[in-house]
Amino acid sequence: MDWKTFRIRLMKWEYWPFTVAYLPIFIYWIWLSLKARSLLYFTASNPGIRNGGMLGESKSEILKQIPNKYIPASILIESDVSNEEILTRMKDAGLAFPVIFKPDMGERGKGVHKITHPEEIDMYRKEIRTSFIIQEFVDLPVELGVFYSRIPGGSKGKISSVVLKEMLFVTGDGVSTLEELVQQNDRAYLQKKTLMTRWAPKWKDVIPKDKKFILETVGNHCRGTKFLNGNFLITGKLTEIFDSLSDEIPGFNFGRFDLRTRSFAHLERGEFKIMELNGAGSEPAHIYDPAVTVTDAYRSLFWHWKTLYRISRENHKNGIPYLSLRDGIREYRNVLKNQQLKHS
Repeated sequence: MDWKTFRIRLMKWEYWPFTVAYLPIFIYWIWLSLKARSLLYFTASNPGIRNGGMLGESKSEILKQIPNKYIPASILIESDVSNEEILTRMKDAGLAFPVIFKPDMGERGKGVHKITHPEEIDMYRKEIRTSFIIQEFVDLPVELGVFYSRIPGGSKGKISSVVLKEMLFVTGDGVSTLEELVQQNDRAYLQKKTLMTRWAPKWKDVIPKDKKFILETVGNHCRGTKFLNGNFLITGKLTEIFDSLSDEIPGFNFGRFDLRTRSFAHLERGEFKIMELNGAGSEPAHIYDPAVTVTDAYRSLFWHWKTLYRISRENHKNGIPYLSLRDGIREYRNVLKNQQLKHS
């Protein structure tokens, strides 16, 4: 790690390593586990999602639980399927390039790529050796995440976080090359190695003045996307939309919907497409807004973990078991094995 990278990561808490940023939450989790008498109490949070959505869950299985009108066309591809079969399945499903390829089991945007040509399939499969999803590329201008929770048995839930996603870009000045613009932009600089490869043909080009050059089209924080606090969008009407939607998803109580829509007005009318639904392992991602202080971020995280505990305990009282420690260790080993296969 060079000095500039170290300085950026040190000064901006949104870039702190996960193990450092989550240390206070880890301590709180131990306390809640003692109260619940289970280290894996959170696995009871969403009975309709494997392990509550914290460990080893399948994205394709979760998508099947969501009403069809909300989800883009998607197909699951097993690791041993030929490229020719992939193209045939895409055609049968009405999928045309560009599309999104992503691991069926994955986290924090790892292994998510926009594929624009059949020739790119081989490159992707060299990186990902496990089952993956091919999903329609939803070309709508507003991408956001909506965090929703509801205590089991309640008729009303709560939207506690809305995050807006601003894709990584630089703006030309008519003098600087793309390389120089990346050097000048802290967020882009952290992605320099990847961007240098992706944009090699344009790396030395001067970007015209005021031209917005989009560097990344996948909306993940680890890929340079800026997360912005969209909590001003939380209204009673929006909550009603997600109350109704959650009623249609069996065994769902806690998690974040990652979606795209045409505008804020369309969002409040329930006109959007859901790319993913993340369960117990999801975060209130608005906390990564550069303007959110670390104190406010922890306040939100503690609230969400307390709510996760309350939901899990209530489900447990209603007969939903916690995953045993032995089974949890086995599940974790399977996840590690899957991650190793991705890069084998």
